[in-house]
Amino acid sequence: MNTAEHDAIIADTVVWLEKAVIGLNLCPFAKAVHVKKQIRYVVSEANTPEQLLQELMDELQTLSDSDPETIDTTLLIHPYVLNDFLDYNEFLDVADAAVEDLDLAGELQVASFHPDYQFADTDANDIGNFTNRAPYPTLHLLREDSIERAVEAFPEASDIFEKNIATLEQLGHEGWDKLGLPKAR
Repeated sequence: MNTAEHDAIIADTVVWLEKAVIGLNLCPFAKAVHVKKQIRYVVSEANTPEQLLQELMDELQTLSDSDPETIDTTLLIHPYVLNDFLDYNEFLDVADAAVEDLDLAGELQVASFHPDYQFADTDANDIGNFTNRAPYPTLHLLREDSIERAVEAFPEASDIFEKNIATLEQLGHEGWDKLGLPKAR
């Protein structure tokens, strides 16, 4: 991957983060780490799930070993592998097993974003699915401590999912399209 392509993928992801995740307040915790530049953006060159798993394990260890004031969370963007949502969804069990294998359960967790994200028992075009749609398949590596602090600061954290669905239902597909979010290259 050339530098321009790498930079464009990160730029697309940042636009999505700013316009959708932060702009629509889908994650009330995202703005602080974005403003403080505590998000590590990693673009994977993996083109097999096995390569991605190795990169995931490396990034989990990097995040675990890093000072949270420097790197609080990591977005592992993987545009060349697991573009099919069903394959990606199956890989999430592998990702959770990697956390366990590295003895990082209770310290780190993996959240998921994909251009074709679909919650169980929903239609593929259901607007609620867009809460987890990103321009590229992305594994979001989070610190459990950061989540706990955020939940303490936002006592209604358990209501976020329902609030996000309501926000997107009010916005609708037309409103989502007007955000002008980047599409995968």
